Amino acid sequence: MISNAIARRYAKALVQLGAEEGAVDRFGAELGQFAALLEGNADIDSVLKSPAYRIEAKREILKDVLAKLSLSGTVSNFLQVLLDRGRIGFLPQIAHSYAAFADELSGVIRPVLTSAFPLEDAQVESMKGALVKATGKKVQLSVQVEPSLIGGVITKIGDKVFDGSVRTQLNRIQDILQKG
Repeated sequence: MISNAIARRYAKALVQLGAEEGAVDRFGAELGQFAALLEGNADIDSVLKSPAYRIEAKREILKDVLAKLSLSGTVSNFLQVLLDRGRIGFLPQIAHSYAAFADELSGVIRPVLTSAFPLEDAQVESMKGALVKATGKKVQLSVQVEPSLIGGVITKIGDKVFDGSVRTQLNRIQDILQKG
């Protein structure tokens, strides 16, 4: 829980810097690029996170990596601050929180629509249109198929879930019959 609070604080600071510089999307891409590099290169990742290595050695490694990636000065400085403060291990959570703050800033929501069967394009567009109308935001809809729903759909927007699945309705009927 504390790690999420830390990640959110750093992510929010970088989003604010990005907004000031008009580079929110670019900073997000650069942050994601560096996070992917760490994820794909266990050696660099373990050295930067390990307390066994001196901070000077870590700074040199980070400096070399940043030079090869040619990231913006702001993101490079941000990553150096994370390293100096021992927070580089929070980078995946920071990148995730950054994306959420950037979406919020640009008025984008990313709902997940789960249905029992594959939906036709017209159905997906209709649902997307309804979500745009209901929220007043840009919608980037992700569609999933889960046959166990039997029928209907479940829409998840952030931490809110709108469950219109047949499975849930049948479970409710079963609960009522067992109690009644």
